[in-house]
Amino acid sequence: MSDYTFKDYFNRIKELLDEIEETQPEGIEKAAELVSQTVKQDGLIHTFGTGHSHMIAEEPFFRAGTLAPVNLIYDPSLAGSQQTVKSAYVERLEGYAEILLDYVKPAPEDVFIIVSNSGRNAAPIEMAMELQDYENKTIAITSLTYSKHLSSRHSSGKKLYELVDVVLDNRGDIGDVALKIPAMDQGFGPTSTITGVYLLNAIMVQAILNLVEDETKPPVFWSGNFDQGMEKNEEMISELWGRIRGW
Repeated sequence: MSDYTFKDYFNRIKELLDEIEETQPEGIEKAAELVSQTVKQDGLIHTFGTGHSHMIAEEPFFRAGTLAPVNLIYDPSLAGSQQTVKSAYVERLEGYAEILLDYVKPAPEDVFIIVSNSGRNAAPIEMAMELQDYENKTIAITSLTYSKHLSSRHSSGKKLYELVDVVLDNRGDIGDVALKIPAMDQGFGPTSTITGVYLLNAIMVQAILNLVEDETKPPVFWSGNFDQGMEKNEEMISELWGRIRGW
């Protein structure tokens, strides 16, 4: 019988969240300032991730309690929510992010949040590289420990954290696992979704507080499950309709 239980997973997650609180405030504040400035300039916050990182990118999209002008850059071949094995290889292809950005057509005031736990695959790396040419500000959510352990899968040899304006470290371990036990070679208990969403929502919360501090009304969605919730959201939806490709 193993001496380990699910509580060991809970404990590791708590440790990581504590590490984020201790080590990432400066990055969160920088990222939130970029986001709040984008909102004040009537820009969009674009989120992008491949594979399971797509779930983190999707978190603030059309979501109650967070900013309305969020555009999820969604491509089924990269998201991993269908034809999943294929997506694991498509995210390694160069040239894909350039096509996506040409479709998104970002405005200069837009900010991008790129999520990649490993930071090694071509699509998120190329997204950051292309945005340097567009001169848009970029934020990465990644695991620095894991990323620095790996080689790049992009011909430039670069990794995501080397190409963005603000880096947020999810503090995850190599392999995105919480537990390693003597009975198994493979670690288990992924952490990056929990920590990534934690970081992303922290950015949004601080950005909203920044806007309030600047006496700018934050465009925050109500829950559609409230009576009149969607009616309250309609004004924000109508203002953004046609600009957000993901709707």
